[in-house]
Amino acid sequence: MTDIARAIAAATSVAASLGLPADDAIVLHNSNKLALRLTPCGTFARVAFVGQEVAQFEVDLAQRLTEAGCPVCPLEPRADPRVYTQDGFAVTLWTYYEPVTPQFSPAAYAKALEELHAGMRKVDVSSPRFTDRITEAEDVVAAPDRSPELADADRAFLRGRLTSLRRAVEKRGTAEQLLHGEPHPGNVLSTRNGPVFIDLETCCRGPVEFDLAHVPEAVSAHYPNVDQELLGECRQLVLAMVAAWRWERGDQFPDGRRFGEEFLRALRGGPPWSTLDSTR
Repeated sequence: MTDIARAIAAATSVAASLGLPADDAIVLHNSNKLALRLTPCGTFARVAFVGQEVAQFEVDLAQRLTEAGCPVCPLEPRADPRVYTQDGFAVTLWTYYEPVTPQFSPAAYAKALEELHAGMRKVDVSSPRFTDRITEAEDVVAAPDRSPELADADRAFLRGRLTSLRRAVEKRGTAEQLLHGEPHPGNVLSTRNGPVFIDLETCCRGPVEFDLAHVPEAVSAHYPNVDQELLGECRQLVLAMVAAWRWERGDQFPDGRRFGEEFLRALRGGPPWSTLDSTR
């Protein structure tokens, strides 16, 4: 049985044990974590190998942000709010939203992100800093055994950019707060109540421009009081970080190597800096 089949079996087993009928599962997304729609119960499940996730942090934070009225996907109300383990997998259960068309506008996206940031300022939780994520990317680039297909010239280039951009962003001394960490379009659901954010495992502390570097340019244009120079530095930083992760051995992101190459080209191409959505 493949890992995906085992993960699906784990999720459906957990749901069934809670009285949620799950005769089938539809794969919504598969990268380093598996996202499923369980039917007929209509539950959204996220599955990862135990030890390769921070699911309890995500569950706890989701509860607190939901209580604060933030536009985040709530946990499945018919199940206890916790992490379920089955066959070596960590399973979390969430509310499923039927897709709504047309999708939200850039202005609505920006307003939802602004509301999320406002709510996050009221939540006191221990979280990593955005520089920890830079370190993760630097570690991939620094270890040829972790990124064996990355050419030497590209390795040196990425290492230099990660180092210089970290220094440039930190030197600004901009106020930091709790952030989503990766509020790109793939982590935003279109619902009848407007945009809703998912995947809170990446939350970290940093300047809001770090979050804005993950969204389309049309979205960041609607966000108030943005430091444009800092946003440009953060856009470069995000491109460099994601490029590093796409070259990591075992990366499960679909067509990841192609994206790794495109992000490198974007970094070398100079301003205006590409956003993640423009290179897909």
